[in-house]
Amino acid sequence: MTATTPSVAADRRPPDGERVGSRRRLRRREYALFLAFIAPNVILLAVFAFWPVVYNAYLSLTSWNLLSQTKPFVWFANYVDMFTDPEFGMVVLRTIIFSGGVVIISITLGLMVALLLDQKLRARNLVRTFSFAPYIVSGAAIGTIWLYIFDPNYGLLKSILGVFGITSPAWMTDSAWALPGLIIVYVWKTTGFVAVVYLAGLQGLPTDLYEAARIDRAGPVTTFFRISLPLLSPVTFFVVVTSIIGSFQAFDVIAVMTDGGPGTATTTLSWYIYQQAFRAFDAGHAGAGAMIMFVLLVLITSAQARFTRNRVHYQ
Repeated sequence: MTATTPSVAADRRPPDGERVGSRRRLRRREYALFLAFIAPNVILLAVFAFWPVVYNAYLSLTSWNLLSQTKPFVWFANYVDMFTDPEFGMVVLRTIIFSGGVVIISITLGLMVALLLDQKLRARNLVRTFSFAPYIVSGAAIGTIWLYIFDPNYGLLKSILGVFGITSPAWMTDSAWALPGLIIVYVWKTTGFVAVVYLAGLQGLPTDLYEAARIDRAGPVTTFFRISLPLLSPVTFFVVVTSIIGSFQAFDVIAVMTDGGPGTATTTLSWYIYQQAFRAFDAGHAGAGAMIMFVLLVLITSAQARFTRNRVHYQ
């Protein structure tokens, strides 16, 4: 067999122009494949996520009653009306109080439950199931159950408080107690979800750090604050963001338990938007309320991301 000389091999290589053309065709095929894979997701996001926001922003600049064929353009009149209405300011404040109460209490209780479930206890899986169950129950069922529990005449909570000689307030009909009552219900509903997320985070922590802490004779409190809590910072960031968004959108339990009342004591932004759209038939004010809630959530999430930039530690 005769060996191929370098000059002959060089002659068999395609010319430079042909190699460049082949490389370009390969890149075009890769680009077309990339577009084919990403197009369905982009289309779904555009139709179901971006377009509703854009169309809602357009509606917020109109005066439309949901029935007429025309949508008169009023520019920013709806926003001016809302920002000059003291009641709308109370709606925003009430939403922030409700969301803050739900997020702070549910995360605190969820972390405590997760620490408990992380121990080697009997029937641990059964307890996990029961703690997560409220999160998957419908809001209508939860509202109905808690209406019975809160009933000031024959409710379960009245009987429990009666053991300690405490008179049960009229939770859902007293404007001073209605919002705290809703916070209790939503905390009960969301704590199980927070606990499951924290439990997954706890079980993924490296064990060598705990071994080192045990060798250094660090107590459980020190171990928790110096090791567990910093390592759980990504989980905390996740549950805070999702809990804030979820509490801002709370609607189902309010609809079943209070209908936004008594008066406007439990009218949060989500309920206000529903009232404006489907009871007052004012799509313009409803759209403006939705845009304000959207901007508030973006600002809160951005501020939180900026605040936790150096405090969230990823392994």
